[in-house]
Amino acid sequence: MAYMMNAWTVTRPGPIEGRPLEFVRLPVPEPGPGEVLIKVEVCAVCRTDLHLAEGDLAPRRPGTVPGHEAVGRVAGHGAGAGRLATGTRVGVAWLRSTCGRCAYCLRGAENLCPYSTYTGWDADGGYAEYVVAPEDFVYVLPEEYPAQELAPLLCAGIIGFRALSRAELPPGGRLGLYGFGASAHLTLQVALADGARVHVLTRSAQARRLAVELGAASADDAYAEPPEPLDAAILFAPVGDLVPTALAALDRGGTLAVAGIHLTDVPVLGYERHLFYERTLRSVTANTRADGHAYLEHVARRPPRITTVRYDFDQADLALTDLAADRVTGVAVLMVGDSA
Repeated sequence: MAYMMNAWTVTRPGPIEGRPLEFVRLPVPEPGPGEVLIKVEVCAVCRTDLHLAEGDLAPRRPGTVPGHEAVGRVAGHGAGAGRLATGTRVGVAWLRSTCGRCAYCLRGAENLCPYSTYTGWDADGGYAEYVVAPEDFVYVLPEEYPAQELAPLLCAGIIGFRALSRAELPPGGRLGLYGFGASAHLTLQVALADGARVHVLTRSAQARRLAVELGAASADDAYAEPPEPLDAAILFAPVGDLVPTALAALDRGGTLAVAGIHLTDVPVLGYERHLFYERTLRSVTANTRADGHAYLEHVARRPPRITTVRYDFDQADLALTDLAADRVTGVAVLMVGDSA
């Protein structure tokens, strides 16, 4: 007889007000070859989960369990797995697997692998009491931090870290952050630690207050003009209308990195106003495991202040509703099981 667990599934993708998530009972998954079974403690809530629930990100399988920022402990092993002992605290992130053989993987760009798979999209994720993941793609996490402070690092932190790299901010440069949710509030702290001056532009007054508390030089409305030209900018808000706004705010030679898997349509850009003087527009696609390890090493040296909003496990639909309405300042986290 199979053991059962509680989980959330995306049953009817559509507007979050229509309750596309369903709280269900599912069999505890069995780890396959090279995989580990993880008992979930906490799973952070990402805007990508919202895109999946609402259908902006087309589901790749019916009834998917979302969630790709899960912290838990190894509870079982599939054939060939065993590097991580039972009870090891680990994190499950967005990138679930790659082929390891294509030109992209071989040159260290596994985030571009055409055969890559993703947690909570191609396979069930962390909105469940148990999740299965390839052993080679989970991160060993420290014991000394609460699980709810570790979970946001696994996507919000790692993606922001890669986005900052893609933005090519010069030492001591001027950075603009458009949107100030889970990822941006962690990215701000990395940039400040590296000596940057950061300007936050977001529609949420509460988020602007948090940005200033964390050390931002200024915080204003998303469409406002920053107080000085920017050397680099990162667009976290999934709003295509902000692309020309951010490009126009760049100084000569500046770079705008768009961090997100979904973006509404971008208006027509004016070459002279938005791109001339060697301004650069570039995307951010997932992350590599090297990005993840580099970011976690950075965190170990300079632990960030992580602002979380806790939700009980049976409130996942409420967490996504609040996220859609910009009522979450920092990171929403689901308290799935026992956590430190």
